[in-house]
Amino acid sequence: MIPYQFRVDIVSELRRLFPKQDILVPSFVMGELEGIKRHSGGDARIAASIGMALANKPPFRVVEEELLEGETVDDALLRISDVLCTSDRELRRRARSRGIPVVYLRQKRYLEVDGHILE
Repeated sequence: MIPYQFRVDIVSELRRLFPKQDILVPSFVMGELEGIKRHSGGDARIAASIGMALANKPPFRVVEEELLEGETVDDALLRISDVLCTSDRELRRRARSRGIPVVYLRQKRYLEVDGHILE
């Protein structure tokens, strides 16, 4: 939802950080965006729509991933991620405590990586 909220070219920024990799979007994240789009209004609805449209184009690739019984989206992201892209501060903190590198928006202008990414 960053592209809409902050007018950041997220595709270019991710290509700068990960020039050759696909960016995987779990299907449960798409479901969460669909829920925001369906049940919210205004800016949240627009941002979710843009996020869904972007996720269906390169360098993004939607992959089928299921939530485990009783698992939250955040818990599932921590379970499956080698690198996590999020602007959620609590999720960033949890990922860092588990040694998962985090890509996040810095100064509302560009993406930065917190942690070491193995290639």
